[in-house]
Amino acid sequence: MSLQKRQKSKRYPGVYYRDDAMGKDRTYYIRYRLGGRGARQVEEPVGKSAAGMTEAKANQIRMDRMRGRELSNTERRRVDAVNKHSLKDRATIRSIWALYRDVNSGKPILKTDACLFKYLSKLHNKTPEEITTSDIDSLRKDLMSVVKERKGRGGTKPLASQTVKHILAFLRRLINFSVKRGMSSPQAHLHFEMPVVDNVKTEFLTNDQILRLKRVLDEEPDRLAAGFFMLALTTGMRKGALLGLLWQDVDFEKGFITLRGDTAKKGKTDIIPLSEASRSVLNEIPRSGSEYVFPGKNGGRRWDFRRAALRIKKKAALPDDFRPLHGLRHTFASLLASSGNVDLYTLQKLLTHSSPQMTQRYAHLADEAMKRAANVADSIFDDIVSQQEMELKK
Repeated sequence: MSLQKRQKSKRYPGVYYRDDAMGKDRTYYIRYRLGGRGARQVEEPVGKSAAGMTEAKANQIRMDRMRGRELSNTERRRVDAVNKHSLKDRATIRSIWALYRDVNSGKPILKTDACLFKYLSKLHNKTPEEITTSDIDSLRKDLMSVVKERKGRGGTKPLASQTVKHILAFLRRLINFSVKRGMSSPQAHLHFEMPVVDNVKTEFLTNDQILRLKRVLDEEPDRLAAGFFMLALTTGMRKGALLGLLWQDVDFEKGFITLRGDTAKKGKTDIIPLSEASRSVLNEIPRSGSEYVFPGKNGGRRWDFRRAALRIKKKAALPDDFRPLHGLRHTFASLLASSGNVDLYTLQKLLTHSSPQMTQRYAHLADEAMKRAANVADSIFDDIVSQQEMELKK
């Protein structure tokens, strides 16, 4: 029905109305131009009297749309259609994780990241743009109250502060990943308040414990597992680097081991020397034709030696809280630092630490070595003085 058959408001120009056949309801319409004279004229309904519409309200809507404060019905439908389509394609934390997983397929870190992703369930369907600092704070508080079962020991324990820190850092890594790939815009407004972590725990074995471990490894029937833990002790290599080690990474002729960037924690390739002890360990490892030094099923990549680790730790009567891989790496570093023959800079390079601060946990052991060296100097000085006194008495 054309506007000519509608009644024109006597109070408000551009406002029209039409009563229904029963005369019980009235529909209001507005007519306006966008852009002044000569511009396209817009004609559209704005509501019914039964829903609370009045001439005054219709006039206000007309004025707002003429001034651009409110979209026309046609524009609103177009925007709604665009928004509906974009909702399907929007980059949520879940969809970002799917791409992140594909890009990092096969990398050791992916298994850990998959575990961390589960803790982000409340944010899975949110985009980085929708996440607020309040959401981050709420997530941190929720994680700090999580209690999980203690595998193999019974009972439960709260989620460690370090684990909560890893989860939040992983979320930040996912968001940065999406920004780099143009999936979302930079989120400068987000603030990640990390939990305070005091876990500078330097585990190392005593001489007696090392000897017991050595005897157990010599008797261990799984020679691949025995070689794995002995190489960890003689090189200080990380778990990921050991499990990803290929035979081609070992240069027996020049005496070096290449730690490839795709297996390294910091993502950069490093080279460490092949000591005689580690050379001997590698020579005794049984070869199965796989490219991996420590292969898994069908010669593919192995992900852990968990069962062997628990068995060996128990047989060697090592402390309950001793972590085999971390502990052997710390033992390697502690032995070198306390020897007095290796400075912290060299130790940093051997451990492939990205910064000197990471090696500082062994500084006190180096200090003890320097104290012993100072005591040796005292002893030499005392001998000189004693010898001089004896000559004077003669």
